[in-house]
Amino acid sequence: MITKFDSLFAGHVDMENVGYGGTAVNERRFSDERLATVFDKTAAIAQTLDRCGYDSFWLAEHHFQREGYECIPNILLLHVHLAHLTRNIKLGCGFNITPMWHPLRLAEDFATADILTGGRIIFGVGRGYHTREVETFGAPLRDQAANRELFEEQVEIVLKALKQPSFSHHGKYYDLPPKVPYRGYELEELTLVPRPRTQNFECWQPIQGATQRAMDFMAKHGIKGVIGGGVAEGGAVHRIIEGYRDALARTGRNVKLGEDLSIGFHYYLADNQRQAMKEAAKYYEENLKMFGPLRLVRSLTDQQIEDMSNPQKAPKAGLPTIEGAVRGGGVLCGPPEQIVMQLRELEEKYPGLERVSVGQPMGTPQQVILEQMEWFARDVMPAFKGRVQAKAPAR
Repeated sequence: MITKFDSLFAGHVDMENVGYGGTAVNERRFSDERLATVFDKTAAIAQTLDRCGYDSFWLAEHHFQREGYECIPNILLLHVHLAHLTRNIKLGCGFNITPMWHPLRLAEDFATADILTGGRIIFGVGRGYHTREVETFGAPLRDQAANRELFEEQVEIVLKALKQPSFSHHGKYYDLPPKVPYRGYELEELTLVPRPRTQNFECWQPIQGATQRAMDFMAKHGIKGVIGGGVAEGGAVHRIIEGYRDALARTGRNVKLGEDLSIGFHYYLADNQRQAMKEAAKYYEENLKMFGPLRLVRSLTDQQIEDMSNPQKAPKAGLPTIEGAVRGGGVLCGPPEQIVMQLRELEEKYPGLERVSVGQPMGTPQQVILEQMEWFARDVMPAFKGRVQAKAPAR
């Protein structure tokens, strides 16, 4: 039963001339002052979500994005600030890109933020998808096998550090602690200081490739999964939901379909579906322009990826449309009652599902995001059992 509604914001600044025929992604440049507006924009969204009764607000960690799409480099630091501006909403890490951290620094920062926010942080880890980011920090990404191997060892270290009073780890990439003398004794274990206030904290991870190895790793460590909601391919993917359930079963946990998962959607509300798709199309297209060349949209051909980088070719290149995304269920468009119906169908198909994430794609202006979030809170969320009536103002 769906009882929790979240939203993910990857950190884009307001931008002009969006869509397939708009400014090419690699040609976008913003001043330092304009890029810094992402923090006020994030705060405005967080305060709106908090006031309207959403459960959690998720941010994404990214670096070096002069193009203005994903401009928040330290989500834990920003979440501590947001906790002072909000009252109830939980603050999700969607996600800390573990290969760009030393695992013990990540554990320390999460524990500190958990204490300073009174336990409002939801922990999350990811492997990364920008070569410019991950490889600049000295970790592999082009070598996917090495990236996964590093990531898995790092996550094991982070969870040991956060959950055990003292720990050691000796693996391929890390030797913790090093064998050194310290104050008259041989160092053999470490204690994280501080340790988190929330000892039963949740850990979440995005599910992309959905290999059995990845699913089994998540199940082994009790990591919950997020499907869609950031990249263009959103919505419920049945094989992934079944695969995750099966992985949990291999650890001895028998769960309902959808349990311990969050399913993400981009959405746009309007008086009718045609109007919603018309208004949202340019934002859908901008989102695809940004993510497509990163090979996160598997349906795209090499030619389509090349064409979408050219504003003259892209509008006539037969690229994916919002109409197709709506038909496929990855994007929700239409009046509130239609979206309620679609979410109820999702609820029936996946009886273990409790959490849904809804948001807007890259390029959506702040004012549109706030209006959409308020409308969704007022006319969609209360239709689900267990929801508190949202406090959004009248439209």
